[in-house]
Amino acid sequence: MPPDRPFAVLPSGPDATVTLWCEDAVAGLPRRIPAGGADVVVTSPPYNRKVPYTNYADDRPRAEYLTWIGTVRDAVDRVLSERGSFFLNVGASPSDPWLPMDVARVVASTFVLQNVLHWVKSIAIDRAAAGRAAALDRDLALGHYRPMASDRYVHGAHEYVFHFTRRGDVRLDRLAIGVPYQDKSNVARWPGARADLRCRGNTWFLPYPTIRYRARDRPHPASFPPELPEWCLRLHGVGRVNLAVDPFVGIGSSAVAAARLGLPFVGFDVDRAYLAVARDRVRAEAAPPRPTRPSARRTSRGGSRSGSASC
Repeated sequence: MPPDRPFAVLPSGPDATVTLWCEDAVAGLPRRIPAGGADVVVTSPPYNRKVPYTNYADDRPRAEYLTWIGTVRDAVDRVLSERGSFFLNVGASPSDPWLPMDVARVVASTFVLQNVLHWVKSIAIDRAAAGRAAALDRDLALGHYRPMASDRYVHGAHEYVFHFTRRGDVRLDRLAIGVPYQDKSNVARWPGARADLRCRGNTWFLPYPTIRYRARDRPHPASFPPELPEWCLRLHGVGRVNLAVDPFVGIGSSAVAAARLGLPFVGFDVDRAYLAVARDRVRAEAAPPRPTRPSARRTSRGGSRSGSASC
């Protein structure tokens, strides 16, 4: 039976709330979201790569998995507004590079692929390539790196974010996540330049924060940093988001992003333990900062995982 009340309802702004449902999203989306009621759907479904989720088997046959992706697509199709954006994060494994493309093809049977964004999790930058303006005194290796025991594949350092819309013509607020020009002469040179700000482009370097204890700092086997959904929401245009939705909210990175921006948000997950972490993270994000003396040590605001449970 569907739950008769949300797992949690939390303030995310003066007139906005974050609502979390312990419910399968394919069934829950049509029950909880009116048709055309979501302006942005931003999510990352299971990748079918045998990730050890608590309440989901991540090892379906490929055809069965893609059929399930089709049911997710259809549920999103019902709730996405006419001028809405559907940001879908999917990662590949070195031995299965076609998985994100297969998923995108299924979704593209209903939606138009308007942009392909690359979430770069780690990158090596040679001092010479950075140029004199960067003023580097050494080569840099930045971001999350997990060694790979293979002589056939290189380290996987990025994932895809597919930006789908209904007709491929949704106007974006590109400068909401813009970056300053490195060569300031371009401010006057390019006709479209506005002050000292340009489009970031389709490569987004967003490393994971360093974690020391996974069970405490990132108690989920496959999560993204809050900045990724936050940039998606900003790119769509915060002023045009009356409701954001994540069908696979997990430990709540997208909910935290919505809380930062003061946006109404609805998230779904089938794991109460993950939702408990999401609830705590949103509460911590919305809580006013406590005054501290200059010598006081700061502690992490990350939520802590409660005991394992299921819906």
